[in-house]
Amino acid sequence: MTDIERETDRRLERTILDLLDSRAPTASICPSDAARAVYEGDDDGWRALMEPARRAARRLVAAGEVEITQAGRPVEPAKARGPIRIRRIR
Repeated sequence: MTDIERETDRRLERTILDLLDSRAPTASICPSDAARAVYEGDDDGWRALMEPARRAARRLVAAGEVEITQAGRPVEPAKARGPIRIRRIR
């Protein structure tokens, strides 16, 4: 992993937490919210950050900061397939 990739990972983690802090305590975000916030271009290059954003969310789950949900219910990150949401642990 390069220094740039590590920095992007850290920025995604911080952005996920910042986005959640700026919303209601019960709100959730999509990984694309973080990817779009971190991406610095005007095109759809943020899409390349989707998997890194999902990985950042999984690291935050492991750290006890957030949970990943599908259909409004917490799921094990390794078992999540398809669209996910990220929220603070309730």
